[in-house]
Amino acid sequence: MTTLYLVIPCYNEEAVLPHTAPAFLDKLRQLQAEGRISPASRVLFVDDGSRDGTWRLITGLAADETLVEGLRLSRNRGHQNALLAGLMAAMPLADATVSLDCDGQDDIDAVDAMLTEYEAGCDVVYGVRSDRSSDSAFKRLTARGFYRLMSWMGVESVYDHADYRLMSRRALEGLAAFKEKNLYLRGMVPLVGYRSSSVYYTRSPRVAGESHYPLGKMLALAVNGITSLSVKPLKLITALGLGVSFISLIMIIWSLIRHFTDATVSGWSSLMCVILFLGGVQLLCVGVLGEYIGKIYLEVKGRPRYLVAESTLEAKEMAEE
Repeated sequence: MTTLYLVIPCYNEEAVLPHTAPAFLDKLRQLQAEGRISPASRVLFVDDGSRDGTWRLITGLAADETLVEGLRLSRNRGHQNALLAGLMAAMPLADATVSLDCDGQDDIDAVDAMLTEYEAGCDVVYGVRSDRSSDSAFKRLTARGFYRLMSWMGVESVYDHADYRLMSRRALEGLAAFKEKNLYLRGMVPLVGYRSSSVYYTRSPRVAGESHYPLGKMLALAVNGITSLSVKPLKLITALGLGVSFISLIMIIWSLIRHFTDATVSGWSSLMCVILFLGGVQLLCVGVLGEYIGKIYLEVKGRPRYLVAESTLEAKEMAEE
């Protein structure tokens, strides 16, 4: 029987948790009653350094419900790091994990279909939005542009998929082998490989509170995804340097012709030649160096992606001993 962990990152979700936590627990109980998952299955909430009462609510739930576990990061590390922390904590305990948002927009009933795909042999099952009718026209337009930009930049991703997905323990172990610090899980999970499929669902409006992904954060996520998984921007800089160098060569020839036909003032030609030549060469050199620096930058900082401050997993293990 499958041991399933629902991994749910939370950041300042004090207003949302009382509404969505019961739905997550009801789903686990339903699946256990049907015999699809084991009694060891859990809901794991990951507090990403919240500044409100989110951790207090999580610890309260964990004290009252054996199905609830909590993990608290030492400070706010961002959604992707919080999600990874939860997945790595659940990996040795679960046969499969399902990651989803705390706001209730991801249809919890899609977990049934995900489990069916997992039982059929899939290691990764993506939750894909069948429509975006709950989003504004601006949000739909920017989302479409986001996925097209990522694809053009060479980042492999699943269209209209966020972070609602099932991953087997084998897939999680593969993900754990990726050591980069700048995380973009939507692009990293497809790189793990293994058999995958998709489950389609309708995304609902947020249950309560406000979205933690306004336009600014979405743009930052796009930039991080591109720079973490693609060197195409650096290649574009190199191409720009080559283009400017070529144009500079043409301008040098034109400047010399103007000089020898006495159509310029004294000193103008030599100044233009130097400026254009050096400008083109500098851009070319920056592009070539950037190819290497971009790769080195992603690997050498070596900072921890997150630090765990508290965990009910450890507390419950000590209580059992």
